[in-house]
Amino acid sequence: MSAEIEVRSLEKIFKMGDQVVRALDGVDLIIPAHSFTVIMGPSGSGKSTLLYLVGGLDKPTKGEVLVNGKPVDFTNDINLALYRRKTVGFIFQSFNLVSTMTALENVSFPMWFAGTSRAKRRQRATSLLEQVGLANRAKHKPTELSGGQQQRVAFARAMVNDPPLILADEPTGNLDTTSGQRIMRMLHEYYQQGKTVVVVSHDERMKQFATHVIYLLDGKIVTEQEFQNASSFALLDDEMEEGEQP
Repeated sequence: MSAEIEVRSLEKIFKMGDQVVRALDGVDLIIPAHSFTVIMGPSGSGKSTLLYLVGGLDKPTKGEVLVNGKPVDFTNDINLALYRRKTVGFIFQSFNLVSTMTALENVSFPMWFAGTSRAKRRQRATSLLEQVGLANRAKHKPTELSGGQQQRVAFARAMVNDPPLILADEPTGNLDTTSGQRIMRMLHEYYQQGKTVVVVSHDERMKQFATHVIYLLDGKIVTEQEFQNASSFALLDDEMEEGEQP
């Protein structure tokens, strides 16, 4: 099972005192089912906000998100929780593992909300830890694991309910090169199983796995050329500032 995502006129506005920030400014897009989509953009472009809205972790100011033609119900917290549990697996840059739980417990935890028996939770979580090469770390807590190992635990946790949609927010951002490459390959393998994968990333290497690439600037979708032009100007500004004399 896979998931097609359609975003219609999506807006997200934050108020910070007297200041109004348009994190997303009328975004329209379609992410095909069984695709590996990478969303690129600088800090503050709105890419993580977009991912959180698609994942039901935040609510839009305006607009809607449809999954397989069905609108996500942002007005009902129970329906939103069911959507997240059944449809979405989320991978965070900061891992978001429960510090008091072992790797096995962290991976199996989402299955508790689904009412899965303890034996089945343990069996499924053990199998996933084996798949990500951490069977020998099942009883270790996050503080006893490296960054790359923690991210693999987070990846296994995201897959535990076999969601049709995986959303990853800068999944390689806190990892060394080798660990980052491993996470990229794991995401690509999940896509090859027929799932939909959406990744927010600064990492240009991620594009080698993508079937689709989306570019965001100032809360709006832009072309690759517009994105490259803006990136070139930003780099030039940085170089000029570094070259200025005090």
